[in-house]
Amino acid sequence: MTGNALGGLAGWIAGTALAAVSGSVTARTAADFYARLDKPRWAPPPWLFGPAWLVLYVCMGTAAWRIWRPGGFAGAAVPLALYGVQLLLNTAWTWFFFVRRTGLGATVEVALLWAAIAATMVAFWLRDPVAGVLFVPYLAWVTFAAALTVSCWRRNPALL
Repeated sequence: MTGNALGGLAGWIAGTALAAVSGSVTARTAADFYARLDKPRWAPPPWLFGPAWLVLYVCMGTAAWRIWRPGGFAGAAVPLALYGVQLLLNTAWTWFFFVRRTGLGATVEVALLWAAIAATMVAFWLRDPVAGVLFVPYLAWVTFAAALTVSCWRRNPALL
């Protein structure tokens, strides 16, 4: 891989990490809130979220880079626009759940996020199957996160 290719890959991963940073800052300020929630037995321990998202964000950034690399933004406008939409929705979930503390809002938002991820995954797959496969763990994790969101909402009346 050339220096330009490595720089592009690093740029896509770093850009994707900006979403991670905004979400993690919000989530950290609400750690006590999450700790007090009644969660299902199958909820992962809090320490697992950081490493899981790190892997997912690297996969996402790598997938976007693979789509961008052959023709730039002009050559992949729709798939990369979908990528941007799902990234914005990704950061919005944290706001709905941890800042607004609304189970309904977080549930609707995670459903929209899931649809945006699926659309991005398909668009990526059609251009580069490896990029599509890199989105599979992300879609699986968000499917799990959606179930956890709904479960927490149902178990905690304070999450209106």
